[in-house]
Amino acid sequence: MTTLPALDIHDLHFRYAGMPSTEPVVDIQSLKLDRTDQMLLKGRSGSGKSTLLYLIAGLMEPQGGQVLINGENIHELQGEKRDLFRGRTIGMIFQTFNLLQGFTALENVLAALMFSELPPKHHRERATALLDSLGIDRPNQFVERLSIGQQQRVAVARAVACEPALVLADEPTASLDPENADAAMDLIQKACLETGAALLCTSHDPSLASRFERCVDLSQLRVEPELDTKTLEMSTDRARRGGETTID
Repeated sequence: MTTLPALDIHDLHFRYAGMPSTEPVVDIQSLKLDRTDQMLLKGRSGSGKSTLLYLIAGLMEPQGGQVLINGENIHELQGEKRDLFRGRTIGMIFQTFNLLQGFTALENVLAALMFSELPPKHHRERATALLDSLGIDRPNQFVERLSIGQQQRVAVARAVACEPALVLADEPTASLDPENADAAMDLIQKACLETGAALLCTSHDPSLASRFERCVDLSQLRVEPELDTKTLEMSTDRARRGGETTID
């Protein structure tokens, strides 16, 4: 039985209102991630990395193209159907975490599990076990009273709670010092592997390149007519050596 890609993008185009049609923020002909694949998407600030993630998550509408998550075109879904699909199949980790203030760590994960296909009677058990596995020893503490490192762990737990096909991490280490940033990436990558999720991580930090077998600059996606697994594998050694990837 063939497993559908976690992410499959075709001819995706987006530009903000008022921008010339010749200057799209996002212009990607092909990009695919299978389950457990992990890719680092590099680019300078303002290059469109976050915009791409919002398009993938169905939080913004493209001018053209398709974003398939597990074979489903997320932009063909509307309203509650899209929200439910996103909640079940896509986990998101934000630079500022976006945790629910005034709620506990446990309640934050339980909120994510509202979208899960897991029977509600098992939600608390799932959330508790997940937080424990990620080293959260105070699940009933309000998240704003947790350390930055602990808040990051709660954000990761929330992202993988529904065992999504895809996790989107937008500059997840930008607000952390180098030591905590390294620990956070260990946590994110391990959690995605254990739950079978593909990971698409954005960053302008070149030091993260060595952590990923697949590493590409957003500008390369705009000019390359076909970016497939073989092309990305050819760039792996370059990314590891110098933190820069050039696709010939």
